[in-house]
Amino acid sequence: MSKDILTICARPSIPTPCHLLHRGLLANNLKILADVQERSSGNIILALKGFATHSTFPQIAKVLKGTTASSINEAKLGIEEFGGEIHTYCVAYKGSEVRWLSTRANHITFNSLSQWQRFQSIVTAEENKASYGLRINPEYSEVETEIYNPCRPGTRFGITADVLNEADLTGIEGLHFHSMCEQGADTLERTLEHVEKKFGRHLLNMKWLNMGGGHHITRPDYDTDLLVQLIKHMRNTYELEVYLEPGEAVALNTGFLVSTVLDRFNSNGHEVAILDTSASAHMPDVLEMPYRPEIIGAGEAGEKPHTITLGGLTCLAGDIIGDYSFDEDLKVGDRLVFTDMAHYSMVKNTTFNGVNLPSIANYDPASNRIDLVKEFTYESYRDRLS
Repeated sequence: MSKDILTICARPSIPTPCHLLHRGLLANNLKILADVQERSSGNIILALKGFATHSTFPQIAKVLKGTTASSINEAKLGIEEFGGEIHTYCVAYKGSEVRWLSTRANHITFNSLSQWQRFQSIVTAEENKASYGLRINPEYSEVETEIYNPCRPGTRFGITADVLNEADLTGIEGLHFHSMCEQGADTLERTLEHVEKKFGRHLLNMKWLNMGGGHHITRPDYDTDLLVQLIKHMRNTYELEVYLEPGEAVALNTGFLVSTVLDRFNSNGHEVAILDTSASAHMPDVLEMPYRPEIIGAGEAGEKPHTITLGGLTCLAGDIIGDYSFDEDLKVGDRLVFTDMAHYSMVKNTTFNGVNLPSIANYDPASNRIDLVKEFTYESYRDRLS
C-alpha cells in the first residue's frame, strides 16, 4: 500500500502541498462503522469538528445517520451538504442561534443549566422541532494530555451529578457526555461505570444518550464486539436511542499530506530541510498535542543513514515538524508524504504568514483517478480579513 500511495502522490497532477483523500480507505472505515450500527442498533453521526471535507459527504452519508456540530456554521454545513439528522452541542449559544436551530436541528445539547433555563421561551415555542439535552461530566477520564482532557479540574464542559440531582429537568430528553480521545472500547466500558453510577436514575427518564466522540472505532486493534455490547447494554437497560459522534474514526488513516522539499542545508551541525508545508499552519496538532506524524519511507532519527530536521515554511521559530531519517539524502524537489492527515489537520489549518492552505484532492481507486477538488489562492487569504 505504501508504494502504491507514493506512486499516486508522485503524479504531476497533484500540486504541493496537497491533502489527498483516498476514497477506498474511507470506504473501509465506513464498512466498519456500518457493521457497528447494524449489530448494535446504535446511531453513528459525523463530528464536523474533526472532519468537514464535504466533497466526501455523499459517500459518508450513505452509511452515517447525520452530523453533529459545535457551531452554527458547522450546523449549516451539515444541513446544506450532508443531510440526515442534525445534532448540535456548543459550550455556549447565542439566543439567535438557538432560535435558528430550534426549527432545524434534531438534537440541541446545552452545556449548562443556566443556558437551558435562559432559553426556555425559545425551546417551548410552538415552532420548535428539536429535542433538548444536557452535557454531563462523569468526572472520569483517561485522557492523559491535559489540553484534550474534557474532565480535568475546572473544566468548562458539562454538569456534574451533584448539580444535576437538584435540577428541574422537565423538557430535557437526553444526556450527552464526551470524555474520551483516541481511545478504545475498554475505556468506554470503564467510563460507563461512572456514568451509570452517577446519572443512572436520570437516564431512566431520558429518550436518548449521546456518548460523544473520541472512539477510535476504525483503528485495527479496536474491539468492536465490546462496543456493540456496550451500546446494546445502554439501549436495553434504559430504553434509549444511543448515539456516537466520532470525527477522527471516520477519516482515520484515509488522508495524506503531500509536500515538496524547498531547501536543504546544514545549520550548526544539524541537517535541515525546509518543506512547502508547515507544522504551525497546516498540522497544528504537531505542536499542540504534541506528536510526530509518520512519513512514508522515513524512520526515526538515527534509524536510517540520513537524519534530517524537517522545518515548516512559516517564520515561527518553532515551526519544526520533527527529526526523520532517510535511506537517501533529501534534495530540493523531493516529495514527502505524511500519513493520517485527513482529520483535524484539515479543519484546523490556517493561513498564518499568508502561506496558502494545502490543496485538496480525492483519489478513487476504482477508476485510478485523481480529482483536484480545491486550490487556495491569494484571494483565499485576503478574503479572511478586511
